[in-house]
Amino acid sequence: MKDNWIDHPIILKGNEVELLPLEGAHLDSLFLAASNKEIWELTSVDYSVEEIFYPNFHKALNERDSGNVYPFVILHKYSNTIIGTTRLLEICPNDKKIEIGVTWIMKEFWGTTVNLECKLLLLNYCFETLEANRVQFRAKDNNLRSRRAIEKIGGVFEGILRKDKIEPNGMPRNTAFYSILNTEWGKAKESIKQQIVVKV
Repeated sequence: MKDNWIDHPIILKGNEVELLPLEGAHLDSLFLAASNKEIWELTSVDYSVEEIFYPNFHKALNERDSGNVYPFVILHKYSNTIIGTTRLLEICPNDKKIEIGVTWIMKEFWGTTVNLECKLLLLNYCFETLEANRVQFRAKDNNLRSRRAIEKIGGVFEGILRKDKIEPNGMPRNTAFYSILNTEWGKAKESIKQQIVVKV
C-alpha cells in the first residue's frame, strides 16, 4: 500500500458485522446483494447493472494494489452473508487524511445497527490505528438519506462543491462534503456507541 500506511490485509470485527478485504471471490455474492434497484434510486451509479458492477469492482481491486483505495465487503455475521460494501479512498498518508465512501448495504438492513457499526469500525481504525487527522465523507447534495447517515455519526458539514462531478448520464452533480477531525473523534465515538445500544 501507499507508503505502507495501510497494511493489507485488514479485517475489522464488530458484534454484528465483519469488514473483510474485497477479493475476486466475493464479487458474485456482492453483486447479488446489489440486485435491489431501490438501493440506487438516490445514487450516481446503479451497481445492480452487471456491466457497471464488475468493471467498477475489478478496478477497485487494481487500485488497492496501487494504494489508492482499500475496498471491503460487509459480512453479516449472524447469517454469514455478504450484505454490502464500503471503502477507504483518497488515502493521503503525508497529510494524514482519508475518506470513507462507496458504502451501501442491502435494503433489509437499512435503519439497523449495521451502518453505525461499520462506521465505528472504520473510524476507529482511521483515528486509532492510522492516527489520521481527518476523515472525510461526501454525498450527492440531494441524497438526503446518505447525508443524514453521515450527520448521525458526527460528520460536520463543510459545504457543497457545485458541479463537482459528471454523472454517468452526462449531467453535472453537486457534492456535499463532511468531515470528522481527530479532535472530534472521542465525542463522535461515544455518540455512535450510544446509538448502537439504543437500536439494539
